[in-house]
Amino acid sequence: MELKRAKQILSSSADIEVKYQDASVWIDEVMEDGQTAVVHLRGPLEERSQVSIADLQEG
Repeated sequence: MELKRAKQILSSSADIEVKYQDASVWIDEVMEDGQTAVVHLRGPLEERSQVSIADLQEG
């Protein structure tokens, strides 16, 4: 995923599916470095991870 699209998804009110390593995640924050984002799995677990934006896939 590109940085611009990650920021668009983060600011959108729509429910846009994003996947990280075949798991559906929410983007919580795009980091200032422009290379990573903080995400958490959709569902009851709120464990957050910092991952490369390039490893995120839409849909």
